[in-house]
Amino acid sequence: MNEQVALKALARSAKKRIKKGFWQDCKTQMDEKIEQAKTQGINESKASRYFLGQVTASLTGEKEDDFYLRVKDMLLEHGEVSDAIGRLTDKAYYESLSYAEKQRYTLSLSEKYLRALERFRREYEFDKIS
Repeated sequence: MNEQVALKALARSAKKRIKKGFWQDCKTQMDEKIEQAKTQGINESKASRYFLGQVTASLTGEKEDDFYLRVKDMLLEHGEVSDAIGRLTDKAYYESLSYAEKQRYTLSLSEKYLRALERFRREYEFDKIS
């Protein structure tokens, strides 16, 4: 029953988007951004995938995760720094861990940082266009 209600709500919102011309506006904006990317020497298919991902994220209601926002703020303010993991570490939590847990936490934090850094670089390239 809940699935049926959810499906009807999704169908209603899709119909509303169609009536308001959301997809036409979206296509126009995306074409403009891709054209700008081409003039700046950015690969057209790469730009298309990026902007399509942004539209998908806005439709599904995805929010930026807190860790990524912390990394983004740090990178914009200080650039890439040598002590990024130390700056991102939750000191109180870190002190409560055993030696082995500290190692796992640092490794996990490092992996998350590298993913966030890669995402930042990708988005920063296209933020100049947006």
